[in-house]
Amino acid sequence: MKAVVKRGNALELDVNYADPTPGEGQVLVRTLACGICGSDLHALHHLDHMADMSRRSGSLSNLDTKADMVFGHEFAFEVLDYGVNTARRLPVGTVCTSLPAAAGPQGMELVGYSNRFPGGFSEMMVLQADLLLPVPEGLPVDLAAMTEPFAVGEHAVARARLDPRTVAMVIGCGPVGLAVIAALKLRGVGPIVAADLSAERRKTAEAMGADIVIDPAEGSPHDQWASLGVAQSLAEASVWAMTCKESRPAVVFECVGVPGMIQSLLENGPPGAQIVVVGVCMETDRFEPGIAINKQMGLDFVFGYSPEEFAGTLHNIADGKIAASTVLSGTVGLDGVAEAFRRLSSEPSLVKVLVKP
Repeated sequence: MKAVVKRGNALELDVNYADPTPGEGQVLVRTLACGICGSDLHALHHLDHMADMSRRSGSLSNLDTKADMVFGHEFAFEVLDYGVNTARRLPVGTVCTSLPAAAGPQGMELVGYSNRFPGGFSEMMVLQADLLLPVPEGLPVDLAAMTEPFAVGEHAVARARLDPRTVAMVIGCGPVGLAVIAALKLRGVGPIVAADLSAERRKTAEAMGADIVIDPAEGSPHDQWASLGVAQSLAEASVWAMTCKESRPAVVFECVGVPGMIQSLLENGPPGAQIVVVGVCMETDRFEPGIAINKQMGLDFVFGYSPEEFAGTLHNIADGKIAASTVLSGTVGLDGVAEAFRRLSSEPSLVKVLVKP
């Protein structure tokens, strides 16, 4: 089959990559669409670091970062065949999506970050049969492939402490931030303040449901707190308390993932705010806990999603509750993947590019 293979720090189109073979409990599928994730962009040059962090976190450590690998974990596909002794739960030809997982000899592995299971930047994949979710009739495969990134936003918002009075702020309007906005909107949370340096991404955030969009180059998004009923500082909170003016609860979603962001939010976020860290910072970072202690702020880190959140996200997209098409920036074939990686790394106006083998 054809596949885009990571070899060293380069992506190569291999027209004779070995066809995957499904084992017991597995299914062979044909990739129809697969999104390029920000984690893929980082892994191209920093996979050793990612694998090391995974090992130190206590995850499986069976990844050979020097060996060939095929990225791609945000996908929609059609069923081709089943492995031996595997119940044929869905007919051949059924269009599905799935959590990106398959059981290897050392346990479950992440499809797209595995030496044994090629991801969606290939013509075919092997997945775990029990994890397949049929795509609802009428839902285009491009939108079905958006289930995975939007499930990340759903999980982040599910971990937030929300009530009807909560004011939410989303810092960074890439795919993760936009998914968070969509999940907040589903819950009726508002107002939602969104901040990003890219005019195109701010426009997309507004289309996804953000009530106020801010260009951080022109003014701090934190200047909005008081006008939205949230005491911005300890001093302001004290004055409000003495005058019996109640401050609304606040949640800030950090969706950038670069060093310094947590410290910035501790300094500028309102007292008592919960900070939910969704953006994956791949570098060592520093922040001052004393500021968070003085302001009694909460700091939560989130990752991935549950199977229930994944399935719920698919149906929310199918029902039109999540405008997944809003974030699509274009599609490429396998021969365009390397260039798409380059553009996504250098053009902030792009949000989500799909690979269609």
